[in-house]
Amino acid sequence: MFDIQENLKKLPDSPGVYLHKDKLGQVIYVGKAVSLKNRVRQYFQSSRHMDPKVRSMVSQIEEFEYITTGSEMEALILECNLIKKYSPKYNVLLRDDKTYPYIKVTMEETYPRLLKTRQVKKDGSKYFGPYSDAGAVNQIVDLLNQVYALKKCSARVFPKGFRPCLNYHIKQCDGICQGTVSPAEYREKIDHAVEFLRGRTKGILSHLEEEMRKASENLDFERAAEYRDYIMAAKALSEKQRVVLQDTKDVDLILVARGAKQRHVVLFFVRDGKLSGRETYDLQSMEEDSSDEIVAAFLKQHYSQSIHLPKEILLEKQPEEKTLLEAYLSELAGHQVRLLAPQKGEKRALLELAKKDVVEMVKTIDQRAEVRKERAQSLGKEIYTILNHMGYEDQPYNGRDYRVEAYDISNTNGVDTVGAMVVFEGLRPDKKSYRRFKIRTVEGQDDYACMQEVLFRRFRRALEGDEGFSVLPDLILMDGGKGHVNAAIEMIRAMDLDLAVAGMAKDDHHRTRSLVYVENGQMRELRLREHPLLYKYMGTVQEEVHRFAIDYHRGLRGKRMLTSVLDEIEGIGPAKRGALLDHFGSVERIKQASVEELREVKGITEKLAEKIREYFHC
Repeated sequence: MFDIQENLKKLPDSPGVYLHKDKLGQVIYVGKAVSLKNRVRQYFQSSRHMDPKVRSMVSQIEEFEYITTGSEMEALILECNLIKKYSPKYNVLLRDDKTYPYIKVTMEETYPRLLKTRQVKKDGSKYFGPYSDAGAVNQIVDLLNQVYALKKCSARVFPKGFRPCLNYHIKQCDGICQGTVSPAEYREKIDHAVEFLRGRTKGILSHLEEEMRKASENLDFERAAEYRDYIMAAKALSEKQRVVLQDTKDVDLILVARGAKQRHVVLFFVRDGKLSGRETYDLQSMEEDSSDEIVAAFLKQHYSQSIHLPKEILLEKQPEEKTLLEAYLSELAGHQVRLLAPQKGEKRALLELAKKDVVEMVKTIDQRAEVRKERAQSLGKEIYTILNHMGYEDQPYNGRDYRVEAYDISNTNGVDTVGAMVVFEGLRPDKKSYRRFKIRTVEGQDDYACMQEVLFRRFRRALEGDEGFSVLPDLILMDGGKGHVNAAIEMIRAMDLDLAVAGMAKDDHHRTRSLVYVENGQMRELRLREHPLLYKYMGTVQEEVHRFAIDYHRGLRGKRMLTSVLDEIEGIGPAKRGALLDHFGSVERIKQASVEELREVKGITEKLAEKIREYFHC
């Protein structure tokens, strides 16, 4: 048995991280300390001056662990990693794991492209964003590609005889691959697109309005409507990106907002002096957590996974660990990051403007949360009724969110067969709990046997104590009908488990038609059209598990096809295969390349180039 008092005596007087655990061995709190000895001992002294949160936590501590570090900075980094790993009950946690879209201009290429990306790299490209509306980003990229007829393909070299893509034939690309546009002419178009992304929209708006007028005069109303949508998107972007700071390029603003049920962190983005977006994060926190604690936790957790760190972050108040946090953020960013709490001037005015915006925003969040809660309760009652009929619920519904796991199989004529598992907690998908399985034991196309293998592997891991599979579902959903349900029940019973299983049967149009399950030994079919909320929910779940399975299957199939083609050529291993693909972009373009062009790739000798050429053209 763990003796707390005895182990307190062994604590070192050095920096490090400590982990408090409950009677089940679960980590309930992770903290850092300059002196482990002094900090950890404080928890087990008189509780008279402790706030309720700490008092509650201490009452649950059955043991603790500690890890020493070389410095306070190392302790902070380790603390961030462990909080991310364990999601402890008493730490302030972000419930959202968001990455934002940027617009990337590949300036390092001879003929640059415009792309949506969620990764910012030091690769010579220009990045604009982040944007909170991914749909608007797609619209803007499409708009600029169309107006300026920009290159959409990834090819960088165009060997003799290079065949143009469909975009060239439908006049959505000027045909760079055919030598019709010089690099200088193309750069001029890119410069115009970049000017637009910087907020100078007047020129492109005039062009679009003229095109819309022409389309209307030619009675091409569909085309005119398309231009109208582009104009609205361009105006929306320019309105959103109003200048808020004259002499500052990139700044983030962080505010803590209190809603009716919980607190939120609101993050405003200012890029190139213009307000470019706003995002809200829900928190797992205690009522007793101060705004300082919440801001510090957000700074550490959010920016440890952020792809862009500005040079200045504006706060209402300086955090206690300002110096340490600045050092940590600067190390992450690769440049100096300052935490500022301005008391006057335009930055203070911007904070006040943001605070007014947040007040109104929180009202909307609270209203939506209430609607979402009511919807979740209604769905919970529907699932409760099904579980009750199946004999898995005999007490009145207590309002909880049910954990639902859905399974699907994907293959092409029995090849590259995979299984997928998605998880929903109430209305929300829990993507961290998604799992995928490459089928190992089944030959050919046998969905029932494949499904049984997936279920066996999933629940075997649970029975073995694997933390990634330890939480069992309230309801298992199979993408299929009676046969899939029976196969699943057979496997689950063979593993001495008792879990509810239902099947999502489809109609002739591949839409979710009904839910099939066993009630009192008889297969029952519930027509979902008569249950609108359940119908929508089951359709969402079925689409999600199908998407997840298909994506994994396509990835495996593509990898296999790629490997089988290039790896058949003697002298090509993983390194040379990667170099060829990086250079040419696809196997098809490798096929079209001459010996001279192949030799331009690092590691490809003349002899190997001839061998590659011979392989594809013999």
